Amino acid sequence: MGSSPRPAGAGPDLFGEVTAADVAARVRDTLEGVFDAVREIRDDAAALLTSVTAAGRQPETTDLAELRPGLQNRLTRLGLVSGAGFVAAPKLLADVPAWLEWWQIGSGGEVRPLLLDLDPEHSAYSDYTHWDWFALARDTGRRAVAGPYVDYLCSDEYSLTLSVPVTVDGRFMGVAAADVYLSHFEAAVMPVMQRLPAPAFLVNARGRVAASTCADYLTGALYKGPDFAAVPDGPADGVAHGGRRLRPCGGIPLILVT
Repeated sequence: MGSSPRPAGAGPDLFGEVTAADVAARVRDTLEGVFDAVREIRDDAAALLTSVTAAGRQPETTDLAELRPGLQNRLTRLGLVSGAGFVAAPKLLADVPAWLEWWQIGSGGEVRPLLLDLDPEHSAYSDYTHWDWFALARDTGRRAVAGPYVDYLCSDEYSLTLSVPVTVDGRFMGVAAADVYLSHFEAAVMPVMQRLPAPAFLVNARGRVAASTCADYLTGALYKGPDFAAVPDGPADGVAHGGRRLRPCGGIPLILVT
């Protein structure tokens, strides 16, 4: 399984009209490479935690240090990704109540760790379990796209976070995840969306608009509709709802609304 982003330049002629299928393919090609990397992080974390628990002990933060070379390598290879790591479920680790083994690209292009105070008596960020990137993956058992939102936890940038659950023997251990700046995502998909013959927008499983050419639903707004999480499992050409069509993006948990 490769973890390099698929070429964003491949696909429809941007100087001609495109179809909803073209846009869905562009979204898929833009984010599938990021999800490849997130799955690799998941596999690394699951293998590490399996080894530790098989030794008859509870994992600690020092064990998670083994993930760092892989995280650093992926960040240097993946231009679309601004941060990546493993986020532990509460009480998973023996030495701390919560932990993010998280690395990100600094303002100068360097790869650096995210250092957070997660002491519940002092930190507003100590309980991250209510954030969509954690809760969606945990509650559905599937990969998720959270946002866009201002990522006060990591970068203070408007971002999307892609995540998948990490489990060992059926037990939820946390999530593997990667951040993508919204501006970078929009640069990849908006040129194609703007060539559609009518306004359109992308929503995540919560109905949050991730990119839009529609004045009625700007980026970050909420669109009320059916069970968006079920759309990727439906027909490739989508389903009708309220005079609009909801089309899956090749298994990516974003839905194109036209």
